[in-house]
Amino acid sequence: MYKARRQASLKVRRRVGKYELGRTIGEGTFAKVRFAKDTESGDPVAIKILDKAKVQKHGLVEQIRREICTMKLIQHPNVVRLHEVMGSKARIFIVLEYVTGGELHDIIAARGSLKEDEARRYFQQLINAVDYCHSRGVYHRDLKLENLLLDTAGNLKVSDFGLSAISEQAKADGLLHTTCGTPNYVAPEVIEDKGYNGALADLWSCGVILFVMLAGYLPFEDDNVSALYKKISGAQFTCPSWFSDGAKRLIPRILDPNPSTRITIPQLLKDPWFKKGYKPPVFDEKYQTSLADVDAAFGDSEEKQVKEEIEGQPASMNAFELISLNKGLKLDNFFEADKKYRRETRFTSQCPPEEIISRIEEAAKPLGFDIQKKNYKMRMKNLEAGRKGNLNVATEVRKKHSSLRNVFYNVMQLLIKADISRSSKWLHLCLLLS
Repeated sequence: MYKARRQASLKVRRRVGKYELGRTIGEGTFAKVRFAKDTESGDPVAIKILDKAKVQKHGLVEQIRREICTMKLIQHPNVVRLHEVMGSKARIFIVLEYVTGGELHDIIAARGSLKEDEARRYFQQLINAVDYCHSRGVYHRDLKLENLLLDTAGNLKVSDFGLSAISEQAKADGLLHTTCGTPNYVAPEVIEDKGYNGALADLWSCGVILFVMLAGYLPFEDDNVSALYKKISGAQFTCPSWFSDGAKRLIPRILDPNPSTRITIPQLLKDPWFKKGYKPPVFDEKYQTSLADVDAAFGDSEEKQVKEEIEGQPASMNAFELISLNKGLKLDNFFEADKKYRRETRFTSQCPPEEIISRIEEAAKPLGFDIQKKNYKMRMKNLEAGRKGNLNVATEVRKKHSSLRNVFYNVMQLLIKADISRSSKWLHLCLLLS
């Protein structure tokens, strides 16, 4: 009987594309997260499954689109990675890096406060991730211990960008105006709802996280929400006696209720307490955009067919359709219609494709780019990584239209990821090719 039941359960195991779905590891109002395995590589992943009808009913299409666009912008060792997005008429599937070390919140709840060196290392990794995100115009706006995960090597990973805000969404005053976040971690200016600088608000939340790691409890806590907000607005907290002098000096500079005098990340990076034992992030080249993914980088989602199969049974024809075939949540709209999420340059040329590629290569090499070419596609990577990563540029030459006399080729260049300090190289390259 047990054997028959077990065999029946095996038959209903689902596959989405190349992923075999396993147990549910998280569930919310609009999304379910399931453990899955890449059947080609054997690597574990987490797949966030969203019910499209619920998303549309509650007006969350823009928020989901923003989350996907945000994660596409972020490639950092201390940020949970988005591998790919798939979809059907009924569901959206977001394939994420699977982080196995648990939540930092659970570790502190079990152990209490962390040793200062351990807390400092996690805080350094958190600031590295947040600084990187800010350099791309991305603000998390809900930083808290529950959103900080640990991998098997004990490295911190920031998760859940569902409440992130792209910098272009700021109003004319240059400030964000949506109140987001968890009350105990929220900056005073966010509570006041008068507009706020996303970077400084995130840094406040980082300061709360640092305090909790060192103390084992929150700096601002009250059962009454009004009383809690009063404590936050007045920065009413006291550092415990076991905090080091360096931590006692730094934390009040981060938890400064006045955003105009609050320490900034560039200033924080120079702080003696923060700098102790600091190790810059190491960017894993394995996850860099490959030539095979160039089409996906340009939003050619029609080529990504996915199927749902029931193990041991024939696959239903068209069980899963591309998300791009549905007008409501089309991936092309995610990545192409809203140009503010991409840094892109396009131009048209009558030169042969071989000459176009050759001239781009001539312009890029003196700027220190490593160049890879294949089938009129080119990937240019700056070899020297900066504090916020490398500058990667993907280029593709496509035939646009032709007549009896003329053939035009559309050249698209997409800035995949960049260290802002090197953005002049992107501008220089565009000028050379203009």
